[in-house]
Amino acid sequence: MQRYLLLAVAALALSGFVVQSAASKPSAGDGIHLVAYAEGVSARDARAAIERLGGTILNENRALGYAKVSTENPGFLAGVRGSSVLAGAARDRVIATAEPGYRPKDFDIERLAAERQASLGQPGVADVAPAATGEPLAERWQWDMRMIHATPGESYAVEPGKPGVLVGIMDTGIDAAHPDIAPNFNARLSRNFTTDIELIDGKCAQEPDKLCSDLATVDENSHGTHVAGTVASPINGLGMAGVAPGVTLVNIRAGQDSGFFFLEPTIQAMKYAGDVGIDVVNMSFYTDPWLYNCGPDHPATDPVIGEPVDSPEQQMEQQTIIDLTQRAVDYARARGVTFIGAAGNSHTNLGNPTFDDTSPDYPPGTEYDRVVTNFCLDVPTETEGVISISALGPSGAKADYSNYGREQIVVSAPGGYFRDFFGTPQFRTPETQILGPYPEAIAREFHEIDGSGRPRTPFVVRDCANGVCAYYQLIQGTSMASPHAVGVAALIVSSYGVPDTLHGGLTMAPASVESVLADTASKHACPEPRLVDYTIVGRPASWNAFCGGGVGFNDFYGHGIVNALKAVGG
Repeated sequence: MQRYLLLAVAALALSGFVVQSAASKPSAGDGIHLVAYAEGVSARDARAAIERLGGTILNENRALGYAKVSTENPGFLAGVRGSSVLAGAARDRVIATAEPGYRPKDFDIERLAAERQASLGQPGVADVAPAATGEPLAERWQWDMRMIHATPGESYAVEPGKPGVLVGIMDTGIDAAHPDIAPNFNARLSRNFTTDIELIDGKCAQEPDKLCSDLATVDENSHGTHVAGTVASPINGLGMAGVAPGVTLVNIRAGQDSGFFFLEPTIQAMKYAGDVGIDVVNMSFYTDPWLYNCGPDHPATDPVIGEPVDSPEQQMEQQTIIDLTQRAVDYARARGVTFIGAAGNSHTNLGNPTFDDTSPDYPPGTEYDRVVTNFCLDVPTETEGVISISALGPSGAKADYSNYGREQIVVSAPGGYFRDFFGTPQFRTPETQILGPYPEAIAREFHEIDGSGRPRTPFVVRDCANGVCAYYQLIQGTSMASPHAVGVAALIVSSYGVPDTLHGGLTMAPASVESVLADTASKHACPEPRLVDYTIVGRPASWNAFCGGGVGFNDFYGHGIVNALKAVGG
């Protein structure tokens, strides 16, 4: 996937950050690793093997078959590779020497950083007049809900979603105090599986809460809050409503403030979702540090000489990320969790990826060029059992940035498209983006609202009702498409689920949820001509994309565009 997450403008993002030099890279034995046990091996034998190799077990997850291990043995990873009882190892924490400073992942595609920065000081929109029908902001900005028929006269009238259906947001957190989130937020079940890493997240002492272990009710990035609102902002006469405004949101945070997602928090969040009865999980990210994970059987190669470019330890790490993520998805799916993921913003046919120049992206500054193949996986999007979603603009055209491919895309959904010339009358305006809740503290931090609380950019909107004001931002990406599908999946569980005798509420087999999601999607043919020329919107020719397949299933749309009304039998 393309790097998704966002926050500061580029100049702010890089201030105070010093890239780690090649000479200061940690050795293979430094730091902490997640060590996967081989299938069928007893935990006792695996622990003994780790100890023989000079590893100290810090904790163990028997359900997923791995241990967190500390070691100072420089030959530890080589020993794991040669072990018959250990399947592999992946870095959990790397000792790094760079100066701490906030270092977010790329965000240009999603947050439109240059346009948004240039717009500062322009009049924003505040205090919208009440709408005749629906939520106040719906008519002007929520083209996305109209596209998928999630409106008061359509799916809301048939099935707005039941509170007993739990949706897990595996992201950067959720601002539980946001007025258009709070009514549907479950604080009791919410968890944060991350700890801030000062190298990339900034110094904890300089944050408003001064905590490295953030509460499960905050979002210091804004990405997770936006995603959560698309799924389930309530119908309350304020701002907007989500696809499933009656379901319950649970924060299962796995992303750093800076937008990096590392292996252990993601698999911990997946397992937790299965343990507590979460029904649907949104995953708008890829697991760092590798955009594409290529195991030892099909390693990434050097673009010049064609030889493997990753070390044996790096190949093992990538295979371990693939394997442990698959174990976690299998564990949770067996307990009724439907996983839905963003396809990614790399404008790539995931059935034929060819190049990766962003990996490894942690520690920052260690990336290099890699030639990859279809044997290399974008995790968790390409993990078996995850439903992958492509992004569309207001005209229904595939957004230029969106990944695609029949091997991966199950359905498509609105994600926003700022550059869309394909039938959209208002291209290059905020109205072509996706509206979602925005934490006020972040809007203030980046001077996007003034001292009186009025927006200073057209990409930020304020709405007030009954003495309560809330803020919203307009952004785009496959990260924004995925939660539309998650909301429809939550409606499907609300409509057809059966009582969950273990956790309460409702439950439904993930395979059945996927089947209804695909079968009720609005079929959409490939464009004509099938080779879409994105150079006419200012992109390089390498962004041009060919759509193969028929009306019922193709590279751009999968089985079609999610349809909330049809999904609930309307």
